[in-house]
Amino acid sequence: MLHAYVSAPPGLARLGQQSPTDPRPDLERAIWVDLYRPLDSQVAAVAALGIEVPSLADMEEIEISNRLYRENGTDVMTVVLPGHLPDGNQISGPVSFILTGRRLVTVRHHEPRSFATYPERAARATPGCHAPERVFLGLVEEIVARLADLLEGVGRGLDRVSARVLGEAGPEELKASLGEVGRLGELLGQIRLALLTLERALSFYDQTLAGHAQGHELRPIAKALMRDIAALAVHNDFLSSRVSLSVDATLGMINLEQNNTVRILSVVAALFLPPTLIASAYGMNFPNMPELRQSWGYPFALGLMLASAVGTWAFFKWKKWL
Repeated sequence: MLHAYVSAPPGLARLGQQSPTDPRPDLERAIWVDLYRPLDSQVAAVAALGIEVPSLADMEEIEISNRLYRENGTDVMTVVLPGHLPDGNQISGPVSFILTGRRLVTVRHHEPRSFATYPERAARATPGCHAPERVFLGLVEEIVARLADLLEGVGRGLDRVSARVLGEAGPEELKASLGEVGRLGELLGQIRLALLTLERALSFYDQTLAGHAQGHELRPIAKALMRDIAALAVHNDFLSSRVSLSVDATLGMINLEQNNTVRILSVVAALFLPPTLIASAYGMNFPNMPELRQSWGYPFALGLMLASAVGTWAFFKWKKWL
């Protein structure tokens, strides 16, 4: 899928298709070209502009030299952002920003929400959107804002889990809470990776601003974004500690529930132990057992077993073990 945008008051306007049979819009006028799971024909259309589109395998390379580099006046920056696949599954995948003097090209194979919301908000972005560099910084600003929203959502989720776990939660609720904490922890990991790669990309971009005509205007914006990312990283670490605390609290509550069950079983076994001892004694076939020849022998044995069980229960109650 290919979306192309031009700078038009008040912000960005999406270019239409040339014809139903030609999937390539008029890319020469585009200030931003967004490639989402691009077809070969769409990759060829962008390549005709002199821009090499990296493959998914290239984007997934972990070496910094493959993710951040400058070639023939073009800055290529690859970050890892949380998003969704077409089937709705949450993943963390690479997104490449290819910045030239005339346009910005983004390449992605999943759907970070920021790419859908930014075109409508481009006019309100701090950098503006009348130049490729400003579109890039505006898009990064939208991504940072989205990551902040995700962190707030994680915080609210942890609040719900804490209230449930520290309340009167049953075994099934505790099990569900543990699964929810695990999902929140996984999302925090994806956000942390996104913040790390965004910080590296902005640091790389900041080093190239000296050669830009608007470098003196764009550098404060880039610095402000890096400060925001650093603040979000601190908040992410705080939420990660809350995740660990929630996991410990949930496991502790589960252990308490299991201990209560084991305690009940232990008490029941202890209550029946003295009666079992008495019944075992009267089950022995010795001739010199006077109770065996008395009419009251059987009820006496039953009463003795009952009294031993009640006595054991009273002793546990007195010791406050129940």
